This record gives sequence, structure tokens and C-alpha cells, in this order.
Amino acid sequence: MVKPQANHAALPHGPDADAAMAQYEERAGRYDWELAAFEPVRRAAIEQLAIGPGQSVVDVGCGTGLSLPLLGAAVGPRGRVLGVEPSPGMLSRARARVVGMRMPWIDLQQSVAELADFSGIAPVDAMLFHFTHDVLRNPRAVQWLMSQVKPGGRVVAAGLQWAPLWAVPANLFVWSAAMYSTTCLEGLACPWDLLRPYLCEVEEQSLWAGSIYIAAGRRRD
Repeated sequence: MVKPQANHAALPHGPDADAAMAQYEERAGRYDWELAAFEPVRRAAIEQLAIGPGQSVVDVGCGTGLSLPLLGAAVGPRGRVLGVEPSPGMLSRARARVVGMRMPWIDLQQSVAELADFSGIAPVDAMLFHFTHDVLRNPRAVQWLMSQVKPGGRVVAAGLQWAPLWAVPANLFVWSAAMYSTTCLEGLACPWDLLRPYLCEVEEQSLWAGSIYIAAGRRRD
């Protein structure tokens, strides 16, 4: 598949890459404690990846690298982990985390998702999208990323979604969190639906009164 060309314009009614960069640069210093409450979701999502020693996995929008210790431990020194993150401030913290872990099989790359370079690692065994709403609402990014997963490879996405209409407190939480951590509310009814055509054996969980989802499947042939 031909790699997409750079295009930093906001998608119609969709995510804005420049706004997202500014948002996450501003949050980098406090991001870890902001995400602390979501650690059980992270662990559950990584468990759904079902990765093992010697496999390769990509953490899309890896942020400060909170998922990297779990991913690195799962694949071990014979495996490969690639974290992709566009924000320099977030990535600098991820790099410091990786140095402290002494896991040389973890690599990091500063890039927007649709321009990430997978030379030497693709096709990968698994791909993780943890609270990456803007990436999942970008068709160019989804197409490119899915082309890098081998047939049968595991794909797991987790993040915010609209809860049922009756769950008013949950939806107030989703709205406030999304306004703070995404650049668009488009697609919050099913944030991962652009992934669906690429996947089979899909399973979805709803957590926190329906305000959080974990969707897991395998890459279609």
C-alpha cells in the first residue's frame, strides 16, 4: 500500500492535528496522573492483545509511554515494540521511561499516525489504540495502520464513548473528558467503527456505565 502524504488540515467535522499537538504538548507534564484512574482499562486492553514472547506490537499514540512496560514485558527481548507519538513533549517522557526500563527492544518514533514508518517491523503481530480518538476518526490513518498488521494479527482499541441516553452522569463525564482530550466529538457513538471493516472475530466490552469501550479483533485476511 502507498503511504499517505502529509496533510495537516483538519478533516471535515473530524480531528485537527495541529490542535491535538498543542493540546498534548500542554498536557505532557501532568499526563501520567491524569490517566491514573484509567490504568485498569489499559491493563484490560493489553490483556486483550494476547501477545507473547518474540512478537511485535505497535502502540499508536503512545503518549508518555504508560503502556510500554506492559508491552515490553509481554514480548520480551526477542520481540519488538514500537511506540508512535507526534508530541515532542510526550515523547521525551516516553524516552526517559524506556531508558529507565532497560528494554532495548522498545523503539519510539515521533510521527503522526498516518505517516509512521514501519520499516523493519511490519507486518506486526498486534496494534494497540489506547484513548486515541482522533487517530481512530482519521480514515487515512486507519487505512495506513491496518495495512501494517499481518492477517490474523490482534487489534485492540479502548477509549471514551457515549453511554446510553439514560446514563446522564456517564455522558457528562464523556463530554467533559472528550472536550479536554480530543479535538472532535464526531464518532463518539462508536469511535472504532472505521476499524470494523478490517477486523473479524470482534468482541466489545462496555465499562464505567457504558462510557468506556474496549474493542478487540483480528485483522482480516
